[in-house]
Amino acid sequence: MPQLNGVLETALYVEDKARSIAFFRDVMGLAILRAEERLTALDAGGGSVLLIFARGQSTAGEDTPQGHIPGHDGAGPLHMAFKTAAEDYDAWRDKLRAHGVAELSEIHWPAGGRSVYFNDPDGHVLEIATPGLWPNY
Repeated sequence: MPQLNGVLETALYVEDKARSIAFFRDVMGLAILRAEERLTALDAGGGSVLLIFARGQSTAGEDTPQGHIPGHDGAGPLHMAFKTAAEDYDAWRDKLRAHGVAELSEIHWPAGGRSVYFNDPDGHVLEIATPGLWPNY
């Protein structure tokens, strides 16, 4: 059986792309890899990429010199989690609070991991989690 090596990209669909990019760049500290009218790609760490699309603007797909990228979109409050080391968890909570980001909840997982949940400007449910959340993390 061929093996998968992780999730490469995650996409969020937002109402105000500039506002979301500012949040992920300034609050979350993600570097912009590519910025285009259709999408902005941010370095989400560990070789993963966060793609930000304006909601409803990517449904038709796109023809490129390399081939066709199929259309996609999403609605409602989506969820994604970022990994962090246990020793960085409190610093992340402090940083979020300093930026006025309200915590939705915090969980201490049975295997020892911790998670803090919060919203991005579009109401997507984001999470910062330490090891001990899943058997493989």
